[in-house]
Amino acid sequence: MWGDLSGYVWGRSDQEIAVPVVNEREKQTYYGAVDYLEGKLILKAYEAGNSKNTIDYLRHLLAESKEQRLLIFWDGASYHRSKEIRDFLSEVNLDLPAEQRKIHCVRFAPNCPTQNPIEDIWLQAKTWVRRFCALIPTFPHLKWMFEWFIRHSTFDFASLQMYGVFSKIN
Repeated sequence: MWGDLSGYVWGRSDQEIAVPVVNEREKQTYYGAVDYLEGKLILKAYEAGNSKNTIDYLRHLLAESKEQRLLIFWDGASYHRSKEIRDFLSEVNLDLPAEQRKIHCVRFAPNCPTQNPIEDIWLQAKTWVRRFCALIPTFPHLKWMFEWFIRHSTFDFASLQMYGVFSKIN
């Protein structure tokens, strides 16, 4: 969110300073999935996280990997469990057994961001952008820098490795 990157306040060190936060900020929602074999993140921007956009993103992933079956690990967001998502997955998977589904989804344990490698990627990208915050004049510039970093990085860290070695499925 624009406005969350930087700020400062002067005051006495022995007194707490309350800073009111107005919820009028520019924001951007990103969907991302790690291509485990390539270490790349498949990124797409949306207005919000919801069932409609999740289905659109899953269609995007299918289009990006026509010959692959997809194994999706995701958190317990309500829109990941919605009727629309379940209906979409049934339509795509044609009620096939798990080992033959086009998209197979596995939910992370509740309230356990350490299981979710995408959290490490978001943190890495945000940290990189924060290094240049003094040079970023507008929110569109910030989004461009964030997306540039994601598209030009390869990700390989411990939380990605805990899911074992997968091979391309033909």
